[in-house]
Amino acid sequence: MIYTTASSPTRNSLKVNLLLKIYLVVFAICWVGTFINTTDITNWYIENILTALFLFAIITTYKKFKFSDLSYSLIFIYILLHIYGSEYTYAENPLGYWLKDVLHLERNQYDRIVHFSFGFMLAYPMRDYFKNWFQWPVWICWVLPVEITLSFSGMYELIEWAVADLFFPAQGHAYLGSQGDVWDAQKDMGLAFSGAILIMLITSTTKRLFDKRGYV
Repeated sequence: MIYTTASSPTRNSLKVNLLLKIYLVVFAICWVGTFINTTDITNWYIENILTALFLFAIITTYKKFKFSDLSYSLIFIYILLHIYGSEYTYAENPLGYWLKDVLHLERNQYDRIVHFSFGFMLAYPMRDYFKNWFQWPVWICWVLPVEITLSFSGMYELIEWAVADLFFPAQGHAYLGSQGDVWDAQKDMGLAFSGAILIMLITSTTKRLFDKRGYV
């Protein structure tokens, strides 16, 4: 796999632009599909508010700041996981039920998968941003994404509480997806934190072992 930085000349190539266009088209098709097939339209709208804001920010700031190919790919995968969860609600996700049956689990684990993916898929793009946008020491660019992931996870749990208990109490159970686990919020935060640590360890180790030119 070839790693590129946001400042790399290859960022402006037709090939890279085509890759991003493909991601946008595939996402748009999947997004519309989840909207058409959703079993809970109110929950779909609630789940996708942050998705829409996130995409708007990435698209409108593209000319000002471009992520690396790897970062865009990780973001793309994460958003697909999220919208797939919003189609059925996280607690009723078919993939989660399949894993539950195959692995003999006690609950639908799709919610846990996405929370882990939040750290695993999005911590590296944060590192990408810090490395290419700020003149910070290298170690800060590796550590700060992990700390921010934990902070964002805590903030998201507060947003979930507000949405479920204050603004949309009728949708609270479906939106939270806690499935009766009183420690659901803490476990979700722990998984996101663990995912961020893991991706930072993997990419930093890859950098040291296989790439001496600083493209990771």
